[in-house]
Amino acid sequence: MKNTIVQKFLLIAAIGLFSQFSVAQDNTANAAAAKQIADIVASLNHYPSDSDKMALNAIIEDSALAGNVRAMASAVVNIEHAANAEGKTAMAALQANEEARDRARALAGIIASFNHTASADAKAELAQLFP
Repeated sequence: MKNTIVQKFLLIAAIGLFSQFSVAQDNTANAAAAKQIADIVASLNHYPSDSDKMALNAIIEDSALAGNVRAMASAVVNIEHAANAEGKTAMAALQANEEARDRARALAGIIASFNHTASADAKAELAQLFP
């Protein structure tokens, strides 16, 4: 009986440790994807290049990433001189989401206000938020 309790305890501890590692990986993956989006936005000139679109589509299709990250990628992949109406609406919703991180809300604001290229101030903010 004592052995069973110890085994159950070890199983619970292992599951807890694994789930914490998974959450950390998800946060790391979301942060890496957000940085990739920020880097693309900082270098964007009128519309995303073919390689940018491939990277953004990979983010969009990755169901393990947060919906906000995938929404930002979707808004950026559809930029043609500026975000389209759907992208602007999604970015406004993200900016209004008080549960979203400040970095995500700032990036959403830059995406929503994108006009041909990111402004010098926007590029500086992106460099500071996503080093």
